[in-house]
Amino acid sequence: MGGLITRRLRNDAAGLRDAAALLQSGALVAFGTETVYGLGGDATNADAVARIFTAKGRPHFNPLICHYPNADAAFADVVANDGARRLAARFWPGPLTMVLPRRPASAVALLAGAGLDSLAVRVPAGVQDLLAAVGRPVAAPSANRSGHISPTSADDVFAELDGRIAAVLDSGPCAVGVESTIVDLCGPTPTLLRPGGITREDLEAEIGPLSEPGDAIRAPGMLASHYAPNAPLRLNASAVRRDEALLAFGPPLPGATFVYQLSAAGDLTEAAANVFAGLRALDELVRSVGLAGIAAMVLPEHGLGVAINDRLRRAAAPR
Repeated sequence: MGGLITRRLRNDAAGLRDAAALLQSGALVAFGTETVYGLGGDATNADAVARIFTAKGRPHFNPLICHYPNADAAFADVVANDGARRLAARFWPGPLTMVLPRRPASAVALLAGAGLDSLAVRVPAGVQDLLAAVGRPVAAPSANRSGHISPTSADDVFAELDGRIAAVLDSGPCAVGVESTIVDLCGPTPTLLRPGGITREDLEAEIGPLSEPGDAIRAPGMLASHYAPNAPLRLNASAVRRDEALLAFGPPLPGATFVYQLSAAGDLTEAAANVFAGLRALDELVRSVGLAGIAAMVLPEHGLGVAINDRLRRAAAPR
């Protein structure tokens, strides 16, 4: 990947307008928060979200944190409980991410939440004007290549992603310099998923004791274990059975009646944008029509194909 001319935007009124317009158009823009620089894309645009994974070379579809200008905007996409509202009142804007149940009406792309029934949401400090101007949630992992050191300046981002994204909004050095604390509030007991800029002691002072995380992924930086369909999923299909729906990549297999097309052109970024929506759509179709399962066509094991195939293998695993 490469070939883009990555612009450096000033953190002024004109730069904010340009950055917001780029994000609204589906382009990727890095921007500074109080923690580290984030690689932003329109969280409601599955293609933009897929390009985040491509730009980072991210090996798995881990959930991304969605960023908002205020708590009301964040809680429009998730179901907030009393603990979440107490934490928001105390720590937002700030380096705290909360994992909460996703609202069914949320417009956030399934890929941004890795197909889960929850979303990771945050109101970062210092970027409210940009996020308000965009007018929609912005998915933003750290603005570095996957596995590299998180960036805390615009120059760090250029060293990592120059030619791979549209622009960097130069917000100066980050004040905190470590990623946000992540707390899962979906269950009966709040769980600390990742330590960060807000201490455990400060959190427990607000909402009581925090439990330790299990193995299931609920946020960035955890082991991958994602949404799986109820219907059996058969991988690397070279033929489709009469009682199967087909998850297609490129020209569908002969004889397929019920088809969800990941990418007719065989484009892996387009396929990545569609994979979670495709699994959900075919799962519902199998249930409603009374089919036996889903057959998935072969995808190449390179680029985003590695991540898509990893996702499909997990979805097809015995359970």
